[in-house]
Amino acid sequence: CTEKSLSHLALGGVRNVSLNLTVSNAGDDAYDTNIYLNFSREVHYINFLQREEKGISCMLVELDFLMCSVGFPFMRAQTKYHLSVLFDTSHLSGENETLLFLVHARSANPEHDSTLHDNTLELSIPLVHEVDTTITGVVTPTSFVYGNSVDRSRFLQLDDMECSFQPLNFTFQVINNGPSRLPGSTVDIRIPNRLTGNGADMFHIIDTQVSEGRGNCTWHRNPKPCTIPQDKESIFHTIFAFFTKSGRKVLDCDRPGRACLTISCSLSSQAKEEATNIDVQMLLNTEILQRDSSSVIQFVTRGHVQLDDRAVEVSTGLPEEISLVFEALHSQEPRGYVVGWIIAISLLVGILIFLLLAVLLWKMGFFRRHYREIIEAEKNRKDSDESWDWVQKSQ
Repeated sequence: CTEKSLSHLALGGVRNVSLNLTVSNAGDDAYDTNIYLNFSREVHYINFLQREEKGISCMLVELDFLMCSVGFPFMRAQTKYHLSVLFDTSHLSGENETLLFLVHARSANPEHDSTLHDNTLELSIPLVHEVDTTITGVVTPTSFVYGNSVDRSRFLQLDDMECSFQPLNFTFQVINNGPSRLPGSTVDIRIPNRLTGNGADMFHIIDTQVSEGRGNCTWHRNPKPCTIPQDKESIFHTIFAFFTKSGRKVLDCDRPGRACLTISCSLSSQAKEEATNIDVQMLLNTEILQRDSSSVIQFVTRGHVQLDDRAVEVSTGLPEEISLVFEALHSQEPRGYVVGWIIAISLLVGILIFLLLAVLLWKMGFFRRHYREIIEAEKNRKDSDESWDWVQKSQ
């Protein structure tokens, strides 16, 4: 019989294992009893321990074969011998899913075939990659200004394209904090790619690189990186949108209905405390941003690590997901033709108000009063008063 102290073995986290064996002799004295152990060459025999001094000795015949003599020259009848065999497991690669031990007990005495079934034992310990992964990242620049008043030389123009692009650089770092080697992982990077559900794609990926060639990235390429939306709105709607610009629009892939660009990076194995960098270079089409009514557009980019099926996450509170935020700030200055239309409409409104006041005054009779008759009547009244004063003085 056997007794295993581990339900599984964490690669890199457990350096030694103890194989506890019990050998029983239910018959007569067994002469020249031996135990034979076969095991992987990735584990190394260290030593053996016995509960009581009963003449047990072990010898490593080959790197993967151990022979232990029990009770030489013979094993007493109706007795049990207990021993523990220690192995070094620090060099396990994890290519196999289990650590296998084959144990066989045999003596020089003849034994009936019906009792041979318990002379052989197969012991297996599942091998598990216990890891604690975390992901960090940065984006540059964290904000930029766009708009008609911004010099186009601040942006990037591609050959044969009229669009102005804002370069953006993302760097993600995946760290394996152990204790085991991470056999592989996948990093999914999600970037909000449209202002509206049926709008044009804003981002164009130039290149992705994984440090030291330890992985590769795939994504859906934008067939039309330079898309300039056509002005289908009236000038009055454009002017209204300028005066009613909202404060902030947040584009986040975690929100339902958001169209996102996904970059999937497959990474190779990582040793304990090893870090792998992912660099992403992309361009943002600012022509699409011009058509939005927000003064600030906030992009929330998310990165998430998914482990290989052979690995188990042992969380210690470090994040397995990260969000990077950058902002597009509108210059808040209208286009030239919008300014012209604002001036023209203001003049027109001023003239209409002046004409309206004139009509109101005319309706009230302000322009129909008989000023000449009033002036002549006032003059006659003064002449009459002067004539009356002269008559009184004559009397």
